[in-house]
Amino acid sequence: MTHSMFDLAGRVALVTGAASGMGKASSLALAEAGADVVLADLNEEGARAVAAEIESLGRRAMPVRCDVSKPEHIRAMFGLVDDTFGQIDFVANIAGEAVRKKPEVISLDDVEWTWRNLVYGRFCMCQEAGRRMLAAGKGSIVNLGSLASITAMGRGHIAYSMAMGAVVQMTRELSTEWSGRGVRVNSILPAQVLNPGLQARIDSDPRIKDRFLSGIPAGRFGSPDDIKGLVVFLASDASSWITGAIIPMDGGNLAMNAGGSVGSEVFNE
Repeated sequence: MTHSMFDLAGRVALVTGAASGMGKASSLALAEAGADVVLADLNEEGARAVAAEIESLGRRAMPVRCDVSKPEHIRAMFGLVDDTFGQIDFVANIAGEAVRKKPEVISLDDVEWTWRNLVYGRFCMCQEAGRRMLAAGKGSIVNLGSLASITAMGRGHIAYSMAMGAVVQMTRELSTEWSGRGVRVNSILPAQVLNPGLQARIDSDPRIKDRFLSGIPAGRFGSPDDIKGLVVFLASDASSWITGAIIPMDGGNLAMNAGGSVGSEVFNE
């Protein structure tokens, strides 16, 4: 049974990237807490499979094919939400791809494509949701960022890091504009969450695993399920005075200085 502070019964949530990874985990967590869920993804088959899982919990689910880099897709989706549910209470902006290339060689087209996926689309989502939430006088939005939003990654992350930095500042600005009218906006910043893309990189170069884990004091990569509690918290009344927050989800990565060491070794000084 869900604690009343975290109860999402009667609410409608929309999650982008809902067919897999943190989007799927977030969608299932929101449904488990009582919400009906709109599942936005380019992977229609995957979104339908998640919808079936949600419906087995007794909640309503609506899978929608949506390319988050295209405002016309986003606006059409919100039209469907209006017609089907007549409300929107929570949005989790999770979907978005990036091109990873060194700054001296990346094309401007690749930079723009990354920006459209990670910034332009997130803002359009926030704008469409925000208009409806402001009219209702309540609502919560979460923008998925990255540790690259606030620290430099190197390794060809220039376009990604610039975009994710914009996501954090967008979150702060929207929170400042809207919080006094009942709409909260927060951002979650994951470190490395193990997904098929990261696993493929590890498989191609096993040294990556040790290098990445050396910066995570918790000693493991993130799992998509690690986002579940945080998303439910930010969607619920339990976080009613939390807005404009930039929340690391990183196993201690950000807290550890880049020159720090993980482990129990004792060094004589």
